[in-house]
Amino acid sequence: MKEGSHPDYKQVTVKCNCGNEFVTGSTKDEIRVEVCSKCHPFYTGSQKLLVEAGGRVEKFNKKYGRK
Repeated sequence: MKEGSHPDYKQVTVKCNCGNEFVTGSTKDEIRVEVCSKCHPFYTGSQKLLVEAGGRVEKFNKKYGRK
């Protein structure tokens, strides 16, 4: 490998808007994210898509007379 052609790989702290922090490897000095695994709806179980979809199917069936 040529000397000096690759960026420095170092350990950095990733900071989320929710306050969660964790360490990972990166070539950047600092990483800030809006959503992490601690506050993402899919991972926390607060995802509402499945509940809303059920109501929509029932509404469609009622509107078009399907049973």
